[in-house]
Amino acid sequence: MRLLVTGGAGFIGSNFCHYLVGQTDSEVTVLDKLTYAASRESLQGLPSERVSLVVGDICDADLVDRLVDEHDAVVHYAAESHNDNSLSDPSPFIQTNIVGTFTILEAVRKHGVRLHHVSTDEVYGDLELDDPDRFCETTPYNPSSPYSASKAGSDHLVRAWVRSFGVQATLSNCSNNYGPWQHVEKFIPRQITNVIDGRRPKLYGAGLNVRDWIHADDHSSAVWTILTKGEIGQTYLIGADGEQNNLEVIRMILTLMGQPDDAFDHVTDRAGHDLRYAIDSSRLRRELGWRPVYRDFASGLERTIAWYREHEDWWRGHKDSVESAYASKGQ
Repeated sequence: MRLLVTGGAGFIGSNFCHYLVGQTDSEVTVLDKLTYAASRESLQGLPSERVSLVVGDICDADLVDRLVDEHDAVVHYAAESHNDNSLSDPSPFIQTNIVGTFTILEAVRKHGVRLHHVSTDEVYGDLELDDPDRFCETTPYNPSSPYSASKAGSDHLVRAWVRSFGVQATLSNCSNNYGPWQHVEKFIPRQITNVIDGRRPKLYGAGLNVRDWIHADDHSSAVWTILTKGEIGQTYLIGADGEQNNLEVIRMILTLMGQPDDAFDHVTDRAGHDLRYAIDSSRLRRELGWRPVYRDFASGLERTIAWYREHEDWWRGHKDSVESAYASKGQ
């Protein structure tokens, strides 16, 4: 299969490219704008005869049209994804997540190419901490930030193009990913690299906000399963039963890195901070037979810590600027 992976030099996109090379015989073209959250280095070690990088914008209709016409399927990861940044300036989120997705849709519609659209559980809003329910495919949308609203908009566009124009697309909404190649502005790599640097980790508010964590390798295998086995027009939720609150995560990181589990600082909570995300992935497991490998969050986290220790050259250049930006906001 010849695959076009948008956003393939970013965090979960690059993990997917590594998965494809290791687990399939696909040929991969990465289309990536190489914003601050992506890098060529995330694709290092992948064979050049199977993986190529095109630097470009998914809003460039001529470029997207040409590339889509040369491939059998598109896996659409490209997105602006940092909630805090969307609160500071929503405009790139509207442009990339909505206009960019529209551009992809028009190209796959024109050329009859299969599409898988990668989205987030944040489109559903949040759950109460003591709510026994979890998000499922029929949960109503209730986004609470410019980021999640833009992703909700992109999901609706995909469904509309399936129904109105017969586009051959599937969708997935996934819980929070962790693993290699994640930018140090994000919660888990920020805390890991803080400890490596001798800085105290930072915890928003009381740290009771819950996220449903999944290793990026498991997300990659789920996306491949949906692409190859999923029913056109359908949505599948991807999760690995990894609910942890932020306080538990920071304490676990500190313990795994040989530090006292209270060696962190509380900082100002993020505006509109969603309380809890939780994914019910039973449809994906029941209908398509997918299962996560990393069922134990602690073991996946330990491997992630080891990766950041071993790849300091990958993240070092971004660390000081990220911490300066957070410090300017009291975080």
